[in-house]
Amino acid sequence: MPESIVLARIIATRPRASDPPPARRRGGPVMFVQSGGCCAGSTPMCFPVGEFLIGDIDVLLGDIDGCPFYIDKRLDQAWHQEQFLLDVARGEPEDFSLPAGENLHFVTRSPTCVSPDAPAENVLSPPE
Repeated sequence: MPESIVLARIIATRPRASDPPPARRRGGPVMFVQSGGCCAGSTPMCFPVGEFLIGDIDVLLGDIDGCPFYIDKRLDQAWHQEQFLLDVARGEPEDFSLPAGENLHFVTRSPTCVSPDAPAENVLSPPE
């Protein structure tokens, strides 16, 4: 019987091989929560692992270098995406989220979340 290949539902961009991945830039394990609430909009919130209480409505999309990424089940159903990309953009994070670096915040990208006419503002790009 052939093995099944499971597509990772969350992936992350990398700036350079020598730089730490976005999920580990904070110096310790973190977790991401893509909520459907009013505070975060479409930006993921980044917390130290265990600081955000996960509930029955949260779905684990996967992890990035050991850092779990959750999404609100209703939001996941509404966006109906096979895969999301965790990226970094310029600007300060939302009030409750850890920053991705100095004047940087995490963003979630997908065909549903990004307008095709919007300029690319990502700071990190996947290697070519």
